[in-house]
Amino acid sequence: MFAQTAKTAIALKTTTARSTRASARSTRSVAVRAASDRELWYPGAVAPEYLNGSMAGDYGFDPLRLGANVETLPYLQEAELMNGRWAMAATAGILFTDATGLPKWWEAGAADYGYDFQTLVAFQVVVMGVLEAFRVRGLMKTGESGVLNMFPFDPAGLDAPDKRVKEVKNGRLAMVAFLGMVSSYAVTGLSPLEALEAHMANPQAVNLFTSAVGGESVAFIAFLSCAPTFLLAQKTLGDGKEEFRPIPW
Repeated sequence: MFAQTAKTAIALKTTTARSTRASARSTRSVAVRAASDRELWYPGAVAPEYLNGSMAGDYGFDPLRLGANVETLPYLQEAELMNGRWAMAATAGILFTDATGLPKWWEAGAADYGYDFQTLVAFQVVVMGVLEAFRVRGLMKTGESGVLNMFPFDPAGLDAPDKRVKEVKNGRLAMVAFLGMVSSYAVTGLSPLEALEAHMANPQAVNLFTSAVGGESVAFIAFLSCAPTFLLAQKTLGDGKEEFRPIPW
């Protein structure tokens, strides 16, 4: 009887071990399939381990490894959202004033608002200090961005996973657009719509490559054009253990 019990225990242990291994293989298989089906910033790219797709707008792009510290990753996500929101407001305001004939955006700081500079700075420091104190405290408690005691701030009830992704995408696009508007003024002294009008009037003579930074632009575009070659070489020659690095050094 003892021998029969021992055989039963061994058989049960073997079956359990096989089941555990099969379950582990199944889990790994699902994880691999999920990783392969995930949309990344560039076809064939490999996302860092800490960018697992759980955050809105995560496409595995972090060439400088800024998010490698998991403790600061939520802060960086919040910082990107804040900068994106400010950029969306800025680009909308710049285009509105340009289209309606209001003073240009770069003239806003020189306008007379009825208060001296010291008063404006003091007012902004107090108001923004209070708002930021509430925002940071709410962020630390809830992990969400908000205003005063509303976290997240969603008075219209529009919050949804797909809308969060759209917000991140539009924020990133707005940051690039704002950088382009500032750069365009620095190079040409024109507003966005004025620069567009000048380009459409004579596309061959008025464009990025004929501007004062044409040479730098060509070099930058050439670098971006070579990036897929580095990616393909890494994928072909690599052993699969090293994370992809878009910057080749």
